[in-house]
Amino acid sequence: MSEFWLYLKLGLFHVLDWKAYDHILFLVVLSVVYTFDSWKRLLLLITLFTLGHTLSLFLAAYNVVAVNYKWIEFLIPVTILLTALFNLFTAKQSNRSGKIGVLYGATVFFGLIHGFGFSSYFKAISSSSNAKILPLLEFALGIEIAQIVVVLLLLIISFIAQSIFRFSKRDWILVVSSIVIGMTIPMLVDNWI
Repeated sequence: MSEFWLYLKLGLFHVLDWKAYDHILFLVVLSVVYTFDSWKRLLLLITLFTLGHTLSLFLAAYNVVAVNYKWIEFLIPVTILLTALFNLFTAKQSNRSGKIGVLYGATVFFGLIHGFGFSSYFKAISSSSNAKILPLLEFALGIEIAQIVVVLLLLIISFIAQSIFRFSKRDWILVVSSIVIGMTIPMLVDNWI
């Protein structure tokens, strides 16, 4: 039972670590376009991201795939930047369902990239055990819970900004995505290949 809490907390703090805020930035740009009305679609996107993240950890933990971590550290801010740019170019569209399949696929792919960024650490802490599936699932559960918390907070802030402060949805998406782009550019420069 103590191992369950260890890996669950590890997953929680992987997302909620303010020093490694790239995960939070990705969640922000992924979910800023949604409201409480579309919570099912947003929950599906978050879960798809977790599945991609977990799949890459699984592939790395069992030495199926080896990656160059310099590339991964560069690609993580690229995924954030691409998602934010997608928001900027589609902010005025009220119906995004025509592009939803692409968004689902991109979210899984971006989850794979983000998971590889954490895979060396996960391999190190789980190397004492041959059975890595259960810790991986416990870790994934922690990630999913933390992501839901972050997205719920963002939905509340979005609701307040759009209802009380009267931001239009389009302006809110543009402002938040632009702020995230501004925070992502230094990450790209620091990790340039």
